[in-house]
Amino acid sequence: MKRLLLLTALLTTTLLPWTASAETSIGATTISVPSLQRGKPLSVDVWYPSDAKGSEALIGDNRIFTGAIAKPDAKINAGRYPLILLSHGSGSRAQGLAWIAARLAEKGFIVAGPDHPGTTSGDSTPIATPRIWERTQDLSNIITWMTGDVRWAASVDASKIGVLGFSLGGSTALELIGGRADLNAYADYCDRYTMMMDCQWFAGGFGFVDGKRVASPVVKLREFDKAHFEQSNLDPRITSAVIVDPGLATAFNGDSLSHIKVPATIINLGSPGGVPVAVYSYKLSAEIPGAQYHQIAGANHFSFLPVCKPGAQDFLSEAGDVDPICDGRGLRDRAEVHKDAETLIISAFEKTLK
Repeated sequence: MKRLLLLTALLTTTLLPWTASAETSIGATTISVPSLQRGKPLSVDVWYPSDAKGSEALIGDNRIFTGAIAKPDAKINAGRYPLILLSHGSGSRAQGLAWIAARLAEKGFIVAGPDHPGTTSGDSTPIATPRIWERTQDLSNIITWMTGDVRWAASVDASKIGVLGFSLGGSTALELIGGRADLNAYADYCDRYTMMMDCQWFAGGFGFVDGKRVASPVVKLREFDKAHFEQSNLDPRITSAVIVDPGLATAFNGDSLSHIKVPATIINLGSPGGVPVAVYSYKLSAEIPGAQYHQIAGANHFSFLPVCKPGAQDFLSEAGDVDPICDGRGLRDRAEVHKDAETLIISAFEKTLK
């Protein structure tokens, strides 16, 4: 789990025109999906195969991060495609994963990711962060909408649905395939590892609403909503999962993991011995029947974010962000890490959804 302590303005996407030697085969759009649970529609970014002619733009491009090329609102190619749900980490947003979403669309998948209310850049509070059941419902709502909506039903293969989650999104993905978190185990972890980023976030007493820092209640995990936190959020429509650095890695109930029937690929970012306990998932993966486990050496948790622009870390530091989001010292080039991640993720979904 991570948090990005940034003003909303720093992460506002700009659709920059792009000139390329060969036209991309990726379309991208933003849709609105009804959500009774949230009390307002979800903003959902969608990437998909498209050979339609049209102008190109960098999706997810901003002052900090480099975006990924796609054709805004281009017509989707004819045919039915597997659907992959995308769940971002705490304090980020769906377009922060545009780099992998675009590659998956290029390979023939439709990728749909919401900005999860309460845990999105500029709209993120400690009290909303452990409400994992709201995030899982967001993704289930997207499945229902896209398999029934007249615009998307003809393009989505409802029998082939996967989920890709990073950090808190990784925990969301794991819950959707049958994992169930244990509140006492998570509280025990924060009692022991008080300096981990998620535990510090819960104890910080502040959050962000409408891009502004606000006071927020300190989260006392042992007093949290145990019934909702430990409920089953299984969605049987999901048939494949790729989980990257799941934020509740120490808290999942082993019995629930042993009953997972969905093919699962679990990825940790970091060399052996270098993955933080907060997200270390080797033991977790060993309890899931048939799960594949991988580590990407020379990476860290922030390596799954987009490639940073020159001077981005200095800019973040001057803005008061304490996290080393763009500090690549001692790490491999982020673009190289992304290539390794793309290979693992695309391979997993092509084996299980194609």
